[in-house]
Amino acid sequence: MHETTRGESSFAEMSMTIERPRFSRDVSIRSWSLGDDFSLIQITAPARDEGTSFLKRGNEIWNFVPTVDRTIKMPPSMMSQSWMGSDFTNDDLVRESSIIEDYEHTFLRMEEVDGRQAYVIQMIPKPDTPIVWGKVIVWVDAEDFFQHRVENFDQRNELASTMVFDEIQNLGGRILPARITMIPANRPNQRTIIRYQQMQFDIDISESFFSQQNMRRRH
Repeated sequence: MHETTRGESSFAEMSMTIERPRFSRDVSIRSWSLGDDFSLIQITAPARDEGTSFLKRGNEIWNFVPTVDRTIKMPPSMMSQSWMGSDFTNDDLVRESSIIEDYEHTFLRMEEVDGRQAYVIQMIPKPDTPIVWGKVIVWVDAEDFFQHRVENFDQRNELASTMVFDEIQNLGGRILPARITMIPANRPNQRTIIRYQQMQFDIDISESFFSQQNMRRRH
């Protein structure tokens, strides 16, 4: 699943819609990744947020805010906070934690989701990892290995949020969901939707691309 959704390297263009009872807001995003240690996410719209960037190099994560021309290093305590005012956390998008290395995995059962068979897997964070969840349940497609659904539970074992993956299609030569909807459990009238316009995998990109100097440029 991890290899299917990320690849050795990748580029994506996507939109994010933040829906609230009184308003909705759209954000356009471009992202690049190389392995698990390097990623760059840049906001391209709306104009007030254009150029805002997030850079990951190994265990270090940086945020550039062009309106104040300032780059800040993000401490682990910020990873559980809202990303750009959405229902996703900084860790959901920038991924300080590793779904492979930072969890103990247990196969629970097979289950049908939208007519497709899926593995249901429980993930328990290992001690001393920077993860706020008590456990995570993930539904993984048995044929194409994408995620159908993710449920995040807090330390009291209560459901905190649900991610639903749908609109399955060919993206960058892989069968993947083009839409991800994040639904917080305690706020039934709000959600955040990410839609992928395009994805490219195994692109020609080097570690030098993921620099603080480059995160301040418009791509």
